[in-house]
Amino acid sequence: MSRKQRRRPGRRLLMVVLVIAVGFAVLAVGTMRGWTSMTPGLALDLEGGTQIILTPTTTDGSQVTDSDVDQAIDVIRQRVDASGVSEAQISRQGGQNIVVSLPGEPDEQALELVRTSAVMYFRPVIRAIQYNAHLMAQAQNQQATASDGATAGAETDATAGDEEAATTVTPEEIATSYADVDGDGMISSDPLPETSQDASSDSWISEQLLYEAYMTDCTQADNLTGDTQDPSVAVVSCSRDGSPGAYVLGPAEIAGTELSNAVSGLETTSQGSTTSNWVVSLEFNSEGTQAFADLSGRLVGYRDTASASAGASPSTDAEKAQFAIVLDGLTIMASGFNEEVTSAITDGRVQITGDFTQDEAATLANQLSFGSLPLSFTVQSEQQVSATLGTEQLRNGLIAGLIGFVLIIIYLAWQYRGLMVVAVSSLLVAAAVTYLVIALLSWGMGYRLSLAGVAGLIIAIGVTVDSFIIYFERVRDEARQGRTLSTAVDEGWKHARRTIVISDTVNILAAVVLYFLAVGGVQGFAFTLGVTTVVDLAVIILFTHPLMEWLLRFRFFNEGHRLSGLDPERLGGSAVSTYGRGREALAQGVTMSLARRKAEARSTAHRAVADNAGADTDDEADGEAHDALAGTKDGEAK
Repeated sequence: MSRKQRRRPGRRLLMVVLVIAVGFAVLAVGTMRGWTSMTPGLALDLEGGTQIILTPTTTDGSQVTDSDVDQAIDVIRQRVDASGVSEAQISRQGGQNIVVSLPGEPDEQALELVRTSAVMYFRPVIRAIQYNAHLMAQAQNQQATASDGATAGAETDATAGDEEAATTVTPEEIATSYADVDGDGMISSDPLPETSQDASSDSWISEQLLYEAYMTDCTQADNLTGDTQDPSVAVVSCSRDGSPGAYVLGPAEIAGTELSNAVSGLETTSQGSTTSNWVVSLEFNSEGTQAFADLSGRLVGYRDTASASAGASPSTDAEKAQFAIVLDGLTIMASGFNEEVTSAITDGRVQITGDFTQDEAATLANQLSFGSLPLSFTVQSEQQVSATLGTEQLRNGLIAGLIGFVLIIIYLAWQYRGLMVVAVSSLLVAAAVTYLVIALLSWGMGYRLSLAGVAGLIIAIGVTVDSFIIYFERVRDEARQGRTLSTAVDEGWKHARRTIVISDTVNILAAVVLYFLAVGGVQGFAFTLGVTTVVDLAVIILFTHPLMEWLLRFRFFNEGHRLSGLDPERLGGSAVSTYGRGREALAQGVTMSLARRKAEARSTAHRAVADNAGADTDDEADGEAHDALAGTKDGEAK
């Protein structure tokens, strides 16, 4: 980390606080305008909601089977999920009844999606639009910009700017140019001139409908929710797979109830041999057989006309040679006829081919099978239900989280003293960010917090504290090696960051796997656990480490006060630069290892022995000199 970054941790802390403040300001504005509320939405187990009991019935008097009910539940679940309502519960009751419980106060549109029976129709294609006006305008503008850039060297900047403005087109202009069939510059709602006496005639559509088709961006999620369409008029339909184009379809000619069977399997040729290509085989009842014979005969004629006029003036015959299968307003597939089909199909047996995998073929067959079910739903009851667990359980969960939070603070105060300020501040910031994220998700995507989600939030407290402990202990390790506190914080962060990132990554992967493999409340637990783990990673990087750097500017922490959590008795540091000269002697006495102390004792003992040996040698020399002197004197006397 550079010196400049180290000297300015306060800016990063201020930036985090500003981001949180802006987030809560946005939430407050949304609350004042009635778009959302300051509190996250609660799931069915905590808030209650609306319960609808549906009874499936058949239009032909046949018996409703368990498979029919299961497929109906799948379609209802797809509808509810597409409407943005989360934490809904859809189950079977009493064998055939379907119970749909929607949390909170769902709007009328969501309720209508549940009440309405799924309907499937076979419609003729009148226009097949490959790209919407938004994509075409974007492509033309990019091409014009590139062209202006290539010629910019030969023109002035002002001229280049004028050309760029002149070549910029809007989606509305593109849609108008393609939808204005008569070229009068106006978009009319009058029917186009009649081209035939059937459902493929242009008289079913208008310039206004074509304009809407070009302006419909089928890649947007809002256009892929599906809705109920009038089968007697022409409509605009998006492909269920989210392709950028749209279809302009004529009135329905075959209803899904006229399809008696739809299965997937390997293709069987006219010679009876089986290929490796997966296909979907359809079988119509008597009414559907006659209707499909009329439809197929007409579309084969359009196909032959388009082939004969290839290379001539532009024609819509190739587009009209297709039919679309529409379920809940979305096109499941649009298909023409192979060249092997030379006349109308009169036996009611149709084989849909394509580059299907086994799963794709099975999915298509299931969708067609449900559309062929002669099911309608009767609403037996619709009422408000109370929470299955209620606010008492929510309060108990929050109390449990608060108790855990207090116990963690006590432990941090005992173990880390003044560093508790870093941990508690980071926990409060993480709590604020988590609350803000949950509230914004509740506003943006309809997320609702269940009791299992609350459990995930409580566990996240331990995940966050674990990151703090890793960081603090790494700082201590660096300080024990004699580094300055500033260097210990930087080096400790480098080592701790890698461990924290790996640990949080494992938690995120576990949450993702659990979310996709589990159902119901377990998904809520996995979702909140994943969200809070991401928040923990962001807080430890953007807030905790800068706060630690910022606190080192204060003498209380920088000089290792005994209550700061950075004192020598706890860190084991011994460098003068770490604690200051006033505490060097204390640090030396505390941090000297046992082996070091034994070595110092042995060295002292050796020095003492050497000193004693030297003293004895001096005494002996003095004695000998004294004796010699005495002997001499005695000799002289003698």
